[in-house]
Amino acid sequence: MRYQFIQQHKEDWPITMLCAVMNVGTSSFYTWQKKPKNVIDINRFQFDVAVKETFKEHKMTLGSRRMVSELAKKGSIIGRYKARMTMRRLGLVPRYPKKFKVTTDSTHNNRIEPNRLDRKFLVNKINTCWTTDITYIHTHQGFIYLAVVMDLYSRRIVGWSIADHMKTSLCNSALQMAFWQRKPPAGLLHHSDRGSQYTSYEYRSLMKDMKMNISMSGKGECWDNAPTERFFRSLKHEQLNYETFKTKKEAKLSILDYLAYYNELRPHTANGYLSPLQYEKETRDLVSGFC
Repeated sequence: MRYQFIQQHKEDWPITMLCAVMNVGTSSFYTWQKKPKNVIDINRFQFDVAVKETFKEHKMTLGSRRMVSELAKKGSIIGRYKARMTMRRLGLVPRYPKKFKVTTDSTHNNRIEPNRLDRKFLVNKINTCWTTDITYIHTHQGFIYLAVVMDLYSRRIVGWSIADHMKTSLCNSALQMAFWQRKPPAGLLHHSDRGSQYTSYEYRSLMKDMKMNISMSGKGECWDNAPTERFFRSLKHEQLNYETFKTKKEAKLSILDYLAYYNELRPHTANGYLSPLQYEKETRDLVSGFC
């Protein structure tokens, strides 16, 4: 009975501690543990299945902390020690990000706006501050480009556009999607880098028509737009870096799949480990938009 008690709780507490409490030697426990067992622990089996499914559902990116949070949402309350030991036993190793590359083209003479956001990324009201940026994705048919607009309130991607170029029209489309879905009030703060697309007359005119205030990152200061850069890092290290795209269409479908996952399911530390949509629902700021 003592050995079975240790076996049952070894993922909650260190084995050496349990052996000391039960007054048995650790070597004796390990010897007992190596003996063949005919009885299957159904509860442990079901728990292992839940852990594996949760890990796969979140694109193999969950560490022990986020695993604890996601299992709690499903009714399984465990500690980080048990989560960590279970993941190690099951061979579940989370993916880790690679370094990202800055792609801003600031070699222009367009007007630059001051950094009015000033890295104040915690926003307490919906549709008060949006950030935006562009990234690239490689395919065998050449590069495609993704522009996104993020609402800092929930970190939700509220607008996006994909094309095989990075002209101003790419950014225009993403902003127009965000505007028509969210219909923000006048005075929203729009933050971007100093790229030629965002400083162009065409894009400025669009923001003026939408009655937005403008903020831009400092020169070479990618961390001034950290939440959007972080989204691109997550997109690539959680999904795109592990796929090879023969066509641009394949890459686009993969991006759309991740956007849906990110908004609906991906837990975010800034949201108390809720996804952007879950956070908006939790705070009763329900709005129509991209899902």
